Amino acid sequence: MSINDVEMCQARIQEIKQELGELGDMRPGSISEQYNVCGNPTCRCKDPKEPKKHGPYYQLSYSHQGRSTTEFVKREAVAEVRQQLDNHRTFKRLSKEWIDLSVRIARLRKKEASR
Repeated sequence: MSINDVEMCQARIQEIKQELGELGDMRPGSISEQYNVCGNPTCRCKDPKEPKKHGPYYQLSYSHQGRSTTEFVKREAVAEVRQQLDNHRTFKRLSKEWIDLSVRIARLRKKEASR
């Protein structure tokens, strides 16, 4: 075991903790644009030659605590929701890296102890 390996892993874990502390609001899921057709037979969305669907409407889909949820997002809130989704992806990536580094440290220490 190289002390430098453990120290490098521990230093990166400290950086990860700092980055996690700087994350703002987060939520899981994805956002998509939706277009729909209404029930009015004379509406532009029913035009046989050039139908123009209504929209876009923004829809957030996610699973939380074992339940799938879909909700509409107002146009003016889309940027904020996208940032929350990005923060969640960053959280997951950093958390995985932290765990991977912790496992590596444990293996390095076990290897050293068996010498």
